[in-house]
Amino acid sequence: MRLGLMAENPLEWLLLRAGLIPVAMTEAYAPLYGRAIAVATEYGVFDAIGAGEATAQQVAAGCGLDRRGTEKLLNLLVTMRYVRVRQERYRLTGHARRWLLAEAKGSVADAIRMKLLEWEWIEGLDDLARTGRQVDVHASMDRDGWARYQRGMRAQAGILAPILARLMPVPNDARTMLDIGGSHGYFSVALCRRHPQLRAVVLDLPQAVEHAAPLLEQEGMGERVTLRGGDALSDDLGQSAYDLVFMFSLVHHFDDPTNRALIARAAQALRPGGVLVIGDVIRPESPGKASQMGAFFDLYFALTSSSGLWSFEEMASWQREAGLRPRKRRRIPLAREIGLQVADKGPG
Repeated sequence: MRLGLMAENPLEWLLLRAGLIPVAMTEAYAPLYGRAIAVATEYGVFDAIGAGEATAQQVAAGCGLDRRGTEKLLNLLVTMRYVRVRQERYRLTGHARRWLLAEAKGSVADAIRMKLLEWEWIEGLDDLARTGRQVDVHASMDRDGWARYQRGMRAQAGILAPILARLMPVPNDARTMLDIGGSHGYFSVALCRRHPQLRAVVLDLPQAVEHAAPLLEQEGMGERVTLRGGDALSDDLGQSAYDLVFMFSLVHHFDDPTNRALIARAAQALRPGGVLVIGDVIRPESPGKASQMGAFFDLYFALTSSSGLWSFEEMASWQREAGLRPRKRRRIPLAREIGLQVADKGPG
């Protein structure tokens, strides 16, 4: 999957194909398109239209916005195929109704709202290029930022969690799970719903847990999925306490020695026969073999973490050093940039 300039007629297609259009000049406007989607979501423009239709004046009044500015915003969204217009009345496309309405099942509206926070981090790209300095995203967030971050991560998890639950190699007799860095807890919720005998503890930073707790409470799994505030790098993870240890989108935050130490402690927390799964975006093998999204995340996490992406083999080396037995790697269908590095613990 890739983003990029798309032709709207045969002539444009031919000009693009021939390299006669300065694509970079046009794609440099991409932030305005992204901002239009985020602003419309943040101020409830899509929800103001809902399943019906409305004029720009009605949308503006319902959202407390300026009429002229709202009309210009809606007109751009029409060209982006999120909105249709007829006789000055706007209605949502099927795609917008499915994904962007706040009350829609599987809505990604909160993930879109999180972009307003992420764009603050992306402003640090200049410093990364000039000096190599990264953005400490966790330290940069205030309470509102943490709340926005947790809601956004939960919305993103709604897409991945059902897939991960099917792919996760849960031992047949597994009863206990430790989800390290699982924040909102929805991955644990999906796994526990699929495996009725399983219970999970989700360990994350106290700032995350504060705002994740209301999101987890909505799932009605309080007796089987519990949150624990702490620090995975220093807290006692236990000894032979869990049948499954899962960490998703976590190891890119840490350097190699830190990850080795974390995996060693997580391995000690596993019971004999238990399974440890590391899930993350996998570093592309080379620039020529990278997908656009793979290269995007490679840069994004180089900017927003203290380390960046890791390869399957690097993650497997941590597992071997911890006394675990790496298994065959797994890629996520429809999101091939994401992988699971699985390892199990011997019978003891």
